[in-house]
Amino acid sequence: MNMAVNSNYTDVKNDIVVREKLDFQLDHSLPKYWFGDDPFLTRFFDGVCATFPEGERYFISSVRQLRDQVTDPKLLQEVKDFMRQEGQHGLVHTEFNQILQEQGMPIAELLAYQKKIFAWQLKNFSPEYNLAITAACEHITALMAECFFAKTETMADADYRIRAMLAWHSIEEMEHKAVAFDVMKVAKISYAVRASAMLYLTSHFTLESLRHTHDFLKADGFTLRERINFARKGLPKVFGPKGFLFPMAKSWLDYFRPSFHPWQHPAIAQYQVWLDTFAQTGDPIAAGEAFHQSGK
Repeated sequence: MNMAVNSNYTDVKNDIVVREKLDFQLDHSLPKYWFGDDPFLTRFFDGVCATFPEGERYFISSVRQLRDQVTDPKLLQEVKDFMRQEGQHGLVHTEFNQILQEQGMPIAELLAYQKKIFAWQLKNFSPEYNLAITAACEHITALMAECFFAKTETMADADYRIRAMLAWHSIEEMEHKAVAFDVMKVAKISYAVRASAMLYLTSHFTLESLRHTHDFLKADGFTLRERINFARKGLPKVFGPKGFLFPMAKSWLDYFRPSFHPWQHPAIAQYQVWLDTFAQTGDPIAAGEAFHQSGK
């Protein structure tokens, strides 16, 4: 039986706004190691960002497979807006990928590999499991804002253009973070599938991010010994108790509560700062800087 999602989180839920043709001034003036001249941290972020174009296509395909089960007009509109936002993310990150490719990064190989993996998943996993993977990834990407922007010091050494791109991406991930999850509820996907998909996604994302970081540093010409030293110093900055991603640990675990819903986690405190600055200026870079500076 079809059902509509009756959300009880209207007081914290944000509208999904599709923003098109945003200019982040991504050009050849971007420093090669744009994160504080740190090769490891730069290439880690580069490796994650490089996967987004194919990843966004996979998310759209996963939701589209079960969209016909949705009858609630509001959720149907949110699905459309989710797809449009993801499409814009893919366009901007494709532009960034072009810069990385011109730096000598193996972008073509990475994208071909990603395309093969996602095609395999769509063919061999059930539509329900693919959607559960997407819902899990949407939860994690929505936590980027807290991880990167809750404290001003976290992204202080990043180039302002990449910082603005990540701020915009984070804002929109927060806006549509519950769409795949709500479609998953409509499709009556079990808790076991939801939980196992998060475990699969987390392990896959972690291993792939590290593999891409290694491949990018190798393409930069660093020796194996240099890459090992980079990893020894850099991994704690990403995954350690004081690392970038550690703040998401509690929210990641929260996903495994049977009663969990994404809107139990409100948007980051300075979310409205980004919206207000962008409304006033129409400039995503100015909005990103205001968003960054308003952290703790």
